[in-house]
Amino acid sequence: MEYNKVKDADKIISRSSYIVNNPTKYKNKWSDLFGNKNPICIELGMGRGNFIINMAKSNPNINYIGIELNESQIATAATKLVNQQINNLKLINIDAMKLDTIFGKEINTIYLTFSEPWPKKRDEKKRFTHYSYLKLYDKIFKKNKHIILKTDNKILFAYSLETLSQYWYSFNRVSLDLHHDENAIPNIMTDFEKKYYEEGRPIYYVDAEFNG
Repeated sequence: MEYNKVKDADKIISRSSYIVNNPTKYKNKWSDLFGNKNPICIELGMGRGNFIINMAKSNPNINYIGIELNESQIATAATKLVNQQINNLKLINIDAMKLDTIFGKEINTIYLTFSEPWPKKRDEKKRFTHYSYLKLYDKIFKKNKHIILKTDNKILFAYSLETLSQYWYSFNRVSLDLHHDENAIPNIMTDFEKKYYEEGRPIYYVDAEFNG
């Protein structure tokens, strides 16, 4: 996926009070950084941050951490946060494969929102619901495993249902058209989701959990 390059993105990242530039320092100490024992939820591939920012605003008793590898994307999110005071939000510029270097068993929920689908078979291992990632998540979940996924990509959605079920997750909610579901699901849209909604694309949704 191509992104617009943000000028001086590295400087924006280094100066933002929301971006944690030394995240390994806080492994097993994220509650100390937030100053409370509230649940901690992360979003992988947060992009420009619309979802994670608004989730934090809407749920002040939950701590949120957005994770994004692309410097320009996370710099854009940081720019949105200038002059805002959201105490339950942090951002990290890091590869998702390094999650276990920055978190112990501290995470309550992982959000996968419009992740890169990696449709080619040779790229399967890059999907956030590939078995290698599910095993990685085991290392950071606090107790129960809880993943919420939204995507417009039918192939990624079907693949994710299969891998999650084979990994012994059960499904609390599944929707094949989130915005027209008869049983409304509370929803905050991402930047991509707003665009897809306007285009009339169905949004696929799954709330998956493993209690063990």
